[in-house]
Amino acid sequence: MIHCYKLGGLNIVLDIYSGSVHVVDEVAYDIIEGYENTDKAVLKAETVKKHNITEAEFDECCAQIEELRSAGQLFAEDTFEPLAGNLKEKSKGVVKALCLHIAHSCNLNCSYCFASQGKYHGERAVMSYEVGKQALDFLIANSGTRRNLEVDFFGGEPLMNFDVVKQLVAYARSVEKAAGKNFRFTLTTNGLLIDDDVIDFANRECSNVVLSLDGRKEVHDRFRVDLAGNGSWERIVPKFQKMVEARGGKNYYMRGTFTHANPDFLEDIKTMLDLGFNELSMEPVVCPEGDPSALTAEDLPIVLEQYEKLAELMLERHRAGKPFTFYHYMIDLKGGPCIYKRISGCGSGTEYMAVTPWGDLYPCHQFVGEEKFKLGNVWDGVTNTECQCEFAACNVYTRPECRDCWAKLYCSGGCAANAYHATGSVNGIYKYGCELFRKRMECAIMLEAAKTLEE
Repeated sequence: MIHCYKLGGLNIVLDIYSGSVHVVDEVAYDIIEGYENTDKAVLKAETVKKHNITEAEFDECCAQIEELRSAGQLFAEDTFEPLAGNLKEKSKGVVKALCLHIAHSCNLNCSYCFASQGKYHGERAVMSYEVGKQALDFLIANSGTRRNLEVDFFGGEPLMNFDVVKQLVAYARSVEKAAGKNFRFTLTTNGLLIDDDVIDFANRECSNVVLSLDGRKEVHDRFRVDLAGNGSWERIVPKFQKMVEARGGKNYYMRGTFTHANPDFLEDIKTMLDLGFNELSMEPVVCPEGDPSALTAEDLPIVLEQYEKLAELMLERHRAGKPFTFYHYMIDLKGGPCIYKRISGCGSGTEYMAVTPWGDLYPCHQFVGEEKFKLGNVWDGVTNTECQCEFAACNVYTRPECRDCWAKLYCSGGCAANAYHATGSVNGIYKYGCELFRKRMECAIMLEAAKTLEE
C-alpha cells in the first residue's frame, strides 16, 4: 500500500508497510501513483505525452521503482497483521503507567470539559495519601520487569490536593530503588495555584508539566472561567511564563483546546509563541455532537487548512533558527515508533490505567465515571477481566474501517474513548478525528522530509 500526496511544494510517496518516505519529481510521482492499477502500456503513453519525456526515460524510472520494490521500500507487503494478536499477549498483565486522579474537583468551570468540571459525572473528591500510596504499590507490583514507570497527576485540578501529590512523590522516591524502578512524574494543571513552591517541586520531581492555555485571551476566557464566571488568562499567563523560564524552556507543554469557537487555532498558536512558549499542543475538543463547542462539518476545511499553514509556519521558523515543537507533528522518519506501538496503540486498559480518588481503576481518564468500564481497584487489582480483554483485543487490525487506511500504522486504530463515545464501541472509529489525524500525519511527514532535504 502506498499513499501519494502533494504538500509544501513536495511530491511525497509514502510506503505504508516499510515506512519509507520518497520525495520525487512529477514524472516519478505520476508513474508510481498509477504503477499497480494502470496497464503499463497505457501508463507509458500517458506519461510520455503529459511530461514530454522519451520512452527510454519512462523505462528507466520504472527500473528504479522495481529496485525500490526489491529493496522492500516501495509496494512492501503487510507482514504485520499476523503479529497483531500476539504482541499484546507478550506484555499481558504488565502495567507501566497510571493517571492518578488526585482531585475530582476544579477551581475552573470550563463548559467544554469532558470531565464535567472535574467531577467525572460523580461527586467532588480528593485522593487520600493512603489511596495514592496503594496505587503506587499496585503499579510496582504489576509492572513486571519494567524499570521506568509513568505517573501523571491529573484532575480536575491536581494542585487542589498538592500536599498529597508531594507526599506520594516522596513515598515513590523512598521505595523505587529497592523495587528496581524509576518513577517519572507528570503534572497537568490549569495554573491558577502555581506558586514558587509548585515551581520548585515540579522542576525537581516532574519530567514534564502540561499547562492548559487555549491561546488568545478572548478564546481562552470564553470557556476557561472560574466559578464566578471570570476569565483566567491574565492570572495564569505570568505564572506559566515564570514556570517555563524556571524549567529552562524545556520539559513542558502548553496544552490548548480548539472548539467551534476557534477553528482558526493557528492564531492561538501564534499567541503562545508571542508569549514565549515553544513546546505546544492544540487538541480538538472532545464533547458530544450538538454541544455548542463541538466541531462541525463546516469547521473541517478550516481546521485542515490550519494544519497545513501550521506546518508552513514551523518550516519557516526552522529555517530562521527559531523552531518550535507541535506535539502532533513529532515524528521520527528514521527510527520509530516501534511496531508494537504502531499496531497496539496507547495500551489503555492494559498497560495504562486511570485511578479515581477512591482507588477504582478505569482504562483511561476519558472512561472514568462510565461504570461498565470500571476494571477493579488498586487493592484487588483488575477484577473485570471481560472488560480488560476487550481492550487487550483492540488493535489496528480489529477495526474493519482501518483496513484500507494509509495512516493506520501511525494512529494505531485511534483513541478507544473517542471511538466509544462516537459509535458505542471501543472497536469503532471516530470519523471526524480520522480526518484530522490523516491531515496531521501528511503535514508532519512533509515537514520532516523538507527539513531532511535541507540538511
